[in-house]
Amino acid sequence: MNLANNASDILSKPANPYYPLGTTVEGWVANEATVAEILTVFFGACALLFSATHVISKRLQPNLSNVELLTAMWFVLSGAIHIFFEGYYVFNVLDIGTHQTWIGQMWKEYAFSDSRYLTQNAFVLCMESITAIAWGPGCLLVAAMVISRHPLRFPLQGLVSLGQVYGDVLYYGTAYFEHVVYGLSYSRPEPFYFYFYFVFMNAIWMVIPGGKSAFN
Repeated sequence: MNLANNASDILSKPANPYYPLGTTVEGWVANEATVAEILTVFFGACALLFSATHVISKRLQPNLSNVELLTAMWFVLSGAIHIFFEGYYVFNVLDIGTHQTWIGQMWKEYAFSDSRYLTQNAFVLCMESITAIAWGPGCLLVAAMVISRHPLRFPLQGLVSLGQVYGDVLYYGTAYFEHVVYGLSYSRPEPFYFYFYFVFMNAIWMVIPGGKSAFN
């Protein structure tokens, strides 16, 4: 009787905790690090990069205004995230659910808010590929132009910012469409995953680039 109950429990439990329940993630293994450790490493790396950019920018161009300095810091951070973080996803999309590197575990944690990142979703892969290949280097080039006060920095900044906003609009739009039309939700029901990861963490790349493309 106990064996039958145990077998029933195993069959009734999803193979992984992602939504929609029953989502297949090939080779998925649970993260070894805790959520607190993952977030500490991610935001700690962002803070370190922000600080390093501040110091280097001031040494290269001591007369940078606060606006120019913050702009350079933002684009360096964005470029690094696009190239290394999102680029990691693009190059490891087929088996990222098996990874226990820090970035791999970050993606598995983020996927609680959008499981498309672990299922080789065509749209997400195309969007992230464009982001890593085009907008990542573009961000670093904008930062260099801001620090050197190159006059072409303004049109390039507008182009890169609009590209980031456009990618986010499509990202939100495709998820919303599938939720309304097909009743699919790729985020777990806990508010933390939806509002902090899916909404807030992505909205940053709409609000800040949107403001820069509008006012520069």
